[in-house]
Amino acid sequence: MNKLIIIVGAPRSGTNMLRDVLTSLEGVSTWPCDEINPIWKHGNLDVPHDELLPEHARPEVVSFLRRNFAHAAEEFGCDVLVEKTCATSMRVAFAAKTFPEAEFVFIHRDGFDAAASTMKRWNAPFDLAYTLRKVRYVPVADLPMQILAFLRTRLGKILSGQAGSTEADLKVATWWGPRPHDFRQLQESCTLEEVALTQWERCASLTLDQLAAVAPEKVHRVAYEDFVQEPEAELRRLLDELGLEDRYAAESVATVSAGSIGKSLTQYPPAERERLADMVGPTMQRLGYPEDGLA
Repeated sequence: MNKLIIIVGAPRSGTNMLRDVLTSLEGVSTWPCDEINPIWKHGNLDVPHDELLPEHARPEVVSFLRRNFAHAAEEFGCDVLVEKTCATSMRVAFAAKTFPEAEFVFIHRDGFDAAASTMKRWNAPFDLAYTLRKVRYVPVADLPMQILAFLRTRLGKILSGQAGSTEADLKVATWWGPRPHDFRQLQESCTLEEVALTQWERCASLTLDQLAAVAPEKVHRVAYEDFVQEPEAELRRLLDELGLEDRYAAESVATVSAGSIGKSLTQYPPAERERLADMVGPTMQRLGYPEDGLA
């Protein structure tokens, strides 16, 4: 493995899209499952959230992760390994300490659009094939705890009757995606609408804060809106920054679509946007968006 690229971003911000584009290029690969959070959390399962700190990168944890990533690159036969797990947006400093050679690609999206998509995904129907692909990469020693956590989540959704629900005012019975340190309190006090936006805000703000300590030449920014509107130009720019300009292939972005921009316009009436902007406005502005998401 000559290069490790870690994609960070909040859920539903284009992380999957960007990973798929990059891994369609010659010599670039990733794990054949959506995310590898169980690998990242090995050795720190006693931490109930995803905000791992540099001190959690103990020698045995670093050794495990580096060995696992090196094995993956060898198994996939690639010289550029791409990793995308949304929860890593909450532990960039931990990832940077573990892999000081890694380059980070931060893809961000309008928080209202991302949260509207997250709400649809939160209580989505169970996908057995997707789950089995992830189970393959759960460390054997962690299987009992991971399976128990999974069963608790599934049972919670079934008993609550929330499976498939996307109601904005719903008090969520279980958590989905990256977990901030106070996710249990958020779950108890916030509606699904508020939880989804808060999750986006925490992922984005923590990423911005922690990337500030990473060498600038190892940090690359991608605005989802720019990428889907000008995919060929944005891919060329990113590959040039990564030193992979010779891997460019136009067909890699052939299916990229801008159709999801502004999807939240029907989700949040103006008065609701104004109220919720108090929660996410500063981070929206840090990323270059209007605080209410309306241009």
